[in-house]
Amino acid sequence: MCADTAVKKSAAAQGEILLEAHDLARYFDVSKPWLNRVIERSEKLTLKAVDGVGFSIRRGETLSLVGESGCGKSTVARLVVGLYGLTRGKLVFDGEDISDLAGRTGRQAASVRKRFQMIFQDPYASLNPLWRVGTIIGEPLRFFRPEMSSVDRRRRVGELLEQVGLSAMDANRYPHEFSGGQRQRISIARALANEPEFMICDEPTSALDVSVQAQILNLMRDLQDEYGLTYLFISHDMAVVKHMSDRIAVMYLGRIAEIAPADQLFENPHHPYSKMLLAAVPSLEGVGKERTVIQGEVPNPVHPPTGCAFHPRCPHANERCKAEVPRLIARSDGSEVACHGVEEGRLP
Repeated sequence: MCADTAVKKSAAAQGEILLEAHDLARYFDVSKPWLNRVIERSEKLTLKAVDGVGFSIRRGETLSLVGESGCGKSTVARLVVGLYGLTRGKLVFDGEDISDLAGRTGRQAASVRKRFQMIFQDPYASLNPLWRVGTIIGEPLRFFRPEMSSVDRRRRVGELLEQVGLSAMDANRYPHEFSGGQRQRISIARALANEPEFMICDEPTSALDVSVQAQILNLMRDLQDEYGLTYLFISHDMAVVKHMSDRIAVMYLGRIAEIAPADQLFENPHHPYSKMLLAAVPSLEGVGKERTVIQGEVPNPVHPPTGCAFHPRCPHANERCKAEVPRLIARSDGSEVACHGVEEGRLP
């Protein structure tokens, strides 16, 4: 193990915070054009994709965001890497305020961006079909390390390809010549090119077959152990999340409902939504038993419910739930839960 990796693992063991998110919000204007609104006398509409999300990630750990489609997981990922600007909130990366990252350019942005990378859901859509694989993987090196010669860059690309289980000769091929799993390996090689500390993985295996998913997940775990990487892992697949996570944050309609250590969440979830998510996961222990189906549908985020967003689907909701937005409250078991029922002691 190299000295840098040892330092990173030591920092993780000591609980050193790498990324902090405070009250993140991102709103989108989904109104009709101004003239249409005037003629039709319709009001301006705002989609609150993320509305008050906060969490922290320690060096070397994996924090997973889970929830149904449309809950805001991918929006959070894009806020962290600066693809979207913040409507409200604050992001701190290794002690540096990067809340304005989306608006930074040139070296000011490069000094931060080279320290983290993103792996996207669709490996084919994230790879330029007109570029050879060697050019795709070498692009971060060309941008972040301009002093590197073309010979050294080609050698490094070959090393990265072999590290993710491909051949150095694959650098001369195009993305369409590879399978889905191989393309995701190429995406991972590209992400590793500039030796990042932090990686955002947005549904990295959802487009792959189950057998290939396992290979990619194991590869990511091995790379994390080798390089001391820190992951923000996004998925709706609870089995994948259980395999990858140190801690899990459950999202619902733009907010976090519960954050807990992975084992704690799977063994004893507190929030009613967390319980419903886990009860709907198939398991061998549940063969022959009727599975719990999550009732109702996710409300329209343009017109969210008042109070707790989950209250229309929650069997334990009362009048307070309908009127007051719950806040995350720390519990003695290491979890944080945003639920009036849990706070009042009505729920365990």
